Amino acid sequence: MSTLALICILILSVQIIYWLLFYTGVNQKASNSPQLPHPVSVIVCAHDEEQNLRELIPVLLAQDHPEFEVIIVEDRCNDGTYDYLREATALGNKLKMVRVVHKPDHISGKKFALTLGIKAAKYEWLLFTDADCRPASDQWIKRMTGSYDGQTQIVLGCSPYEKNVGWLNAFIRFESLLTATQYVGLANLGNPYMGVGRNLAYTKSLFLKNKGFNEYLEVTGGDDDLYVNRRASKMNTRVVLGANSITISKPETSWSDFFHQKLRHLSVGKRYRFADKTILAFFSISWLLTWFFVLPAVYFSQISLVIGAGFLIRWIVMGFVLASASRKMGGQFEAWKTPILDFIFAFYYLVTGLRALVVKRIRWKN
Repeated sequence: MSTLALICILILSVQIIYWLLFYTGVNQKASNSPQLPHPVSVIVCAHDEEQNLRELIPVLLAQDHPEFEVIIVEDRCNDGTYDYLREATALGNKLKMVRVVHKPDHISGKKFALTLGIKAAKYEWLLFTDADCRPASDQWIKRMTGSYDGQTQIVLGCSPYEKNVGWLNAFIRFESLLTATQYVGLANLGNPYMGVGRNLAYTKSLFLKNKGFNEYLEVTGGDDDLYVNRRASKMNTRVVLGANSITISKPETSWSDFFHQKLRHLSVGKRYRFADKTILAFFSISWLLTWFFVLPAVYFSQISLVIGAGFLIRWIVMGFVLASASRKMGGQFEAWKTPILDFIFAFYYLVTGLRALVVKRIRWKN
């Protein structure tokens, strides 16, 4: 067997092992039994989100949970958000507004808004989502607050994107599902390394004890994934899965907006713990090599049928794992789209990954 063939088989084996590892993690049974739901402060930061808040706030206030408050941080809005919130907060005591008028220069906008919201919270447990997200059911708060034990300080949830027509939407949902499969799988295997602020909970005492986002105030992103990367451990982190525990996010509608969003996320990844960067790098590099090295080798190797079969097995395993993970998380993934989305992802990641390595500063929307 030639050296080229051996390298190709090694690359494909690495990919398949990773996918099976993620599958094992996602399908790991929870080690803790459900607990009584805890009192919680739900915090949402909003910058020019009046229409989204008009839709979201009634859904949050209608949640089936015995004790919670909703805090909306009005972050220097230019639309009618402040007037709407002033009227809405007068109608009941569960809804509270915190207003950002001026932002210090040394801190990113969202981190400052979140910090004010957290300090205003009256409960120990904090649950976060975004203005353009919607809980999938009225059980969302109860599910996200019913998995704690005595050591739990962080709870990771999932937030798939809304299904629409078109390949951009299919790719956004694919990429989001891939990310969730990775962080959920590794967290369940004892290595939590990130979470998404669209569906994330942690304790106020953990935040204040570690001085919030003080280590990376100037970074545009990182209020969710980098925070979890710095604070999460095998002992203090839990994962909640299922249709009643998710929030549905509104996806970007243009490739340029999506590219900018993911560039911001990937640029933060440079600050992850070394071990996490290494694990993710091996997975990503083997993925890229599968397309840019293994596939061309099919036409030149003496055992092209074996390599081609390995490539096909990788597709089957990938589609199976993603479909299984999607069902576990309360969604549904079209496994038949795997080959096309896999091809798009290789070029997307090559471009955004290289760009994220050299970019120094990316602006948030506010």
